[in-house]
Amino acid sequence: MKAFVVEKLEDKKFTSSIKEIDIPEIGENEVLIKASYSSLNYKDALSSIGNPGVTRNFPHVTGIDVAGEIEQTNSQEFKKGDKVVVTGYDLGMNTDGGHQEYVKVPTSWVIKIPNGLDEKEIMTFGTAGLTAALSVNELEENNISSGKVLVTGATGGVGSIAVSILSKLNYEVVAITGKKDKEEFLKTLGASEVILRDEFDISNKKPLLSETYDAVIDTVGGDFLAHSLKLIKHSGVATCCGLTSSFELNTNVFPFILRGIRLIGIDSVEIALEKKEKIWNKIANEYKITNIDKLVTKIDLSDIKQAYENILSSKSIGRYLVKI
Repeated sequence: MKAFVVEKLEDKKFTSSIKEIDIPEIGENEVLIKASYSSLNYKDALSSIGNPGVTRNFPHVTGIDVAGEIEQTNSQEFKKGDKVVVTGYDLGMNTDGGHQEYVKVPTSWVIKIPNGLDEKEIMTFGTAGLTAALSVNELEENNISSGKVLVTGATGGVGSIAVSILSKLNYEVVAITGKKDKEEFLKTLGASEVILRDEFDISNKKPLLSETYDAVIDTVGGDFLAHSLKLIKHSGVATCCGLTSSFELNTNVFPFILRGIRLIGIDSVEIALEKKEKIWNKIANEYKITNIDKLVTKIDLSDIKQAYENILSSKSIGRYLVKI
């Protein structure tokens, strides 16, 4: 079968290409998925260059999510032909991922695709969409069901889907981006206001700033998250899911002890399968967005290498959908 394979040439030197490899054999409580679609995520791009925090075992097939149908099963839970999705856990990290024609995984990672979505649609959302939906769900579960929400990194996969879902749910969305030429794009997704990254004064050292936002969905971390915390209204919420700006957070306690705000971490990788099922059902129903095609660049295995370069150089917009 065909697969996008990353190989280690020597220390800190890696290469990638499409190769013919053997179809894996399944063991007890495993399934073999005939892949229809996958997608690209920032973590995939890091894996492709041998980032040891993501992948340590090579040769390696990237792809932290996949959708398709069951080809073989050693489990009572699934039968041949079931339409399924896998995101997170160890898929595409140190287990070969979704960028191959057949994918072997434990049944404990697998979810049947809910009614209202097909393989193509669910991978258009993919891990990024699941992360965005988890973030929005946290707002709702913490009594932020309306109001003004700031989204950082808004042209990225998570950010662009978050903007779209929030807009559908009638929040007032303010989007931050470093790409001036994408202001109109973000407004078509539902942003009521766009702030350019250079205009977001992260150098301001005041411990608190005027109460501006009911909530923040942060996808970049670092000083953008730290600055955003100072702008959240009393009893507001910030969710945090990314680190493209920085993994460090230099902040102070005043937003927490004087305004009672909550900072909530979002993990889409190791959360319980039951919660993933709940959020995928929301994506198939109340969170389902009609403008998803505006967010997507459709590619195949031969385009992955260039797409990774775009992601790592911050040139990508929205999502990459990979047809397997």
